[in-house]
Amino acid sequence: MAGAVRIYFDFISPYAWLGWIGASALAEAHGRPIEPAPVLFAGLLDAHGQLGPAEIPAKRRYVMRDAWRKARRMGIEMHVPPAHPFNPLTALRAVGLLEGEAQRRAIGACFRAVWGGGAGVHGPEAVARALSDAGFDGAALVAATRDPTVKARLRDQTAAAIAAGIFGVPSMVVDGELFWGTDSLDDLEDCLAGRPGPPANLDDLWRTLPAAAVRPGSRKDAGR
Repeated sequence: MAGAVRIYFDFISPYAWLGWIGASALAEAHGRPIEPAPVLFAGLLDAHGQLGPAEIPAKRRYVMRDAWRKARRMGIEMHVPPAHPFNPLTALRAVGLLEGEAQRRAIGACFRAVWGGGAGVHGPEAVARALSDAGFDGAALVAATRDPTVKARLRDQTAAAIAAGIFGVPSMVVDGELFWGTDSLDDLEDCLAGRPGPPANLDDLWRTLPAAAVRPGSRKDAGR
């Protein structure tokens, strides 16, 4: 059986919403199963020493306009969320309690609550409302997210993503190949269609390339 398309996401990112929709559609079109992977974007940023887009004023101003343009191109209606940034932990933990079609439906409901004109998922009550509106027992799912094992599951999934080289959302992995961001959806489609990818020796060539300069203050500059 052809391998699944694993989709790493966090509800805090508008690009993750577009990536979730686009990658899910491509997986379905090519007969590949979808493997949702909720992760905490803040955890990825911390692990790689990065700031989030919302933490860089110039980028924060740009992101929503850029995401809106991409959404329009995909035929998706995008709205400014009720609050941003916000704490997505409860929503991420809640959807992690589900499996299969129910999980995918809950993920879509939470994304729409944030970016599709809903009331958001910035607190337990908002998460419960979004899930209940989608036909789930939202209160029960939110209550279950307080279980330490459920909290640990999201931590472990985020740690596993970091160990696997995931540094942002959305990230899609299929047949061992990583695709990051909505701009890589065309490349994901090429992969799923069996079109040739980069040359086999490209990673080795890039990894062994000598550095002709080091930016002051960078990690490579530490201790100099």
